[in-house]
Amino acid sequence: MTRPSPLRRSVAALAATLIAACSDSERAPSAPAARTSFERIQRDVFDRSCATSGCHVSGSVFALQSGLVLDGASSYASLVGVRPKNAAALADGMWRVRPRRSDSSLLLHKLHVEATHHHADYGSVMPLGGVPLTVGQVEYIRRWIDAGAARAGDDLDTTLLADRTAQVDQGFVPLAPPAVGYQLKIEQFTVAPNFERELFSYRKVGNATDVYVNRIETKMRTNSHHFIAYDLAPGTPASAVPPPDVLRDIRNADGSLNLLNMRTMPYQVFFAGAMTQVSDYRLPDGVALFVPAGASLDLNSHYVNRTGSAIPGEAYINLHTVPASQVQRVARTLNLNNLSISLPPHARTTLTRTFVMSQPTTVIMLTSHMHARGERFVIRIKGGARDGEVVYDNTDWAHPAIVTYTEPIVLRAGEGLTSVVTYNNATDRTITFGLTSEDEMDIIFGYAY
Repeated sequence: MTRPSPLRRSVAALAATLIAACSDSERAPSAPAARTSFERIQRDVFDRSCATSGCHVSGSVFALQSGLVLDGASSYASLVGVRPKNAAALADGMWRVRPRRSDSSLLLHKLHVEATHHHADYGSVMPLGGVPLTVGQVEYIRRWIDAGAARAGDDLDTTLLADRTAQVDQGFVPLAPPAVGYQLKIEQFTVAPNFERELFSYRKVGNATDVYVNRIETKMRTNSHHFIAYDLAPGTPASAVPPPDVLRDIRNADGSLNLLNMRTMPYQVFFAGAMTQVSDYRLPDGVALFVPAGASLDLNSHYVNRTGSAIPGEAYINLHTVPASQVQRVARTLNLNNLSISLPPHARTTLTRTFVMSQPTTVIMLTSHMHARGERFVIRIKGGARDGEVVYDNTDWAHPAIVTYTEPIVLRAGEGLTSVVTYNNATDRTITFGLTSEDEMDIIFGYAY
């Protein structure tokens, strides 16, 4: 496609946002005998499935990002009575653990394997890529929360923790095609044991005429990290256009990058997608994305498997269309990229970059992109009556907030947006801009007209 499309993201950048999933260990680490219900949860759940992998351990990059520490010294204070960072859960009134209200406790929602357990985008089921908690473990945690989530006390049925009945998703149901529009998909594929598989497939949309899209649905099997549909930028050379309907893995079997995809990456422009199992995004009334006749999209699916058995992957995307007569504004992409990144070792660094608009611009949505060492991404208005106003604030690099503005941000020519990004580089080397998980990024994405 050659017309405007929203939210450019680099494939390798998104691949780089590899969540260090909490994985189930074969045996519990040595620990003192549990004396309370919470100590049992700590020993039999957190220590085995969340802390030993280095995910939610004090001082880890991922604990710093999420603010959730589940090692023995800090887990209770990190959970009980604490508001989550996930924007959707926060908006729904969730707490990480809300005493006597398991229905309002994000912890419980994150442990259920069924994608329909909650309606909003609360992020991936945990442990991502690992063996889910058993039915008994989840029920024990539910009863602990509804009993008051006390740190003391031991009056729950401990046989639940010994129940090894596996949680069973009621079966993956493919996304039904839209009543008006187009469906693209990556058919079922295999993800090898203890492996992260990310692949692409260049697919035709199927539209014989120009169309306008104002709603995008995605659906993936469990253990998906993201599913993205990419456009190719205007002027993409023929040598960079991938062959149609071929699965192209980004990694070789040994985990190294497959360089055959590198020719396409510089020309990819994010069109749509999600980082959660089920997503349904709608543009404001009267605003739509333009899709020219005969368009193709490069579909990108990423799955994490930290178990000892192969798992299936599968992904669908629906493009709901509206008549041209209903479109007052055609959305275009904001892709504001700061390439000047240099993060010294063992230091916290804040980078600021202003992007000035050359023409009047109305912003209807903003989101951000940074890698695992990014702690906070703030966007401020530059110039005009709202100079300095914060319009976006995100601390979750793996699942950045997507903010749609009911009152659009109107920028005149000469005004703009400023990114203020704080990083924490705990490594021994200087980190610069790049596409891999060892590099960093500072990009404002958005929809505007």
